[in-house]
Amino acid sequence: MNFQQLRIIRETVRQNFNLTEVANALYASQSGVSKHIKDLEDELGLELFIRKGKRFLGLTDPGKELLVIVERMLLDAANIRRLAEQFSQRDEGQLTIATTHTQARYALPRVVTAFKAAFPKVHLVLHQASPSELVRLLQEGEADIGIATEAVADVPELVSFPYYSWHHAVIAPPAHPLHQGPLTLEALADYPLITYHHGFTGRTRIDRTFADAGLNADIVMAALDADVIKAYVELGLGVGIIASMAVDPKRDAHLPVVAGEPLFGYHTARIAVRRGHYLRSYAYRFIELCADVLDEATVKQALSPVAQE
Repeated sequence: MNFQQLRIIRETVRQNFNLTEVANALYASQSGVSKHIKDLEDELGLELFIRKGKRFLGLTDPGKELLVIVERMLLDAANIRRLAEQFSQRDEGQLTIATTHTQARYALPRVVTAFKAAFPKVHLVLHQASPSELVRLLQEGEADIGIATEAVADVPELVSFPYYSWHHAVIAPPAHPLHQGPLTLEALADYPLITYHHGFTGRTRIDRTFADAGLNADIVMAALDADVIKAYVELGLGVGIIASMAVDPKRDAHLPVVAGEPLFGYHTARIAVRRGHYLRSYAYRFIELCADVLDEATVKQALSPVAQE
């Protein structure tokens, strides 16, 4: 048994049992992948995969149990490498942050600037992803830290911490009638709206708020990026609903926020880490730069096995 065999087992599941894709992902030949699987099955005396001819359809019951152990072993192996680097290259390495576009564009520039000043030799990777993709990157160990509003709070494999609160702002050109009266859901529902795609930046809350009020929102366009939403609001194609942190009063003076209480409640952006994932000291420092109450001791305590019981 060797680590390459274990990596192949894990990757076969990740690639939906397509051995061609497994070979591509691991820079190996398909015949080599098949041989590693057969050798491991012969060594264990078990069939790990359900087969139909040469095709793999899924995991057998022993294969499902083995996968749990394989995931843990490979995580521990990666943690050993990070531990060694922590002491041999204390202020060098790579930190991968998986985050949504909104967080990368509006919330993180200050943090990234401070982090790079403190750790100039650390290669910082900002991996922009959807909330569901972000969760996958954390679960598979491809990202050290995840930052998003949606998805991360309810995943058992992750520990998440509050980062900051925000709300949706309504924007419209200065002459728009919405600026003349009180801002209400009923008034907003009278106009075409431009906001985020489903699953991004609180869109679910927007839809639910209108539905709970018995109103049909006329969402004529959806985008991933607040800057795109602003561009089409400026063209007069609709009223914009964007994240409050995406509003710059000086830069966006031509698209002022419609005055009024937040109609869609408050949201909390969260910082997430996978349980069992070894974090370098500079990763803890990045988290603390995001929220100074999240110092290394606090985060370690939340990640400890005792805290998880």
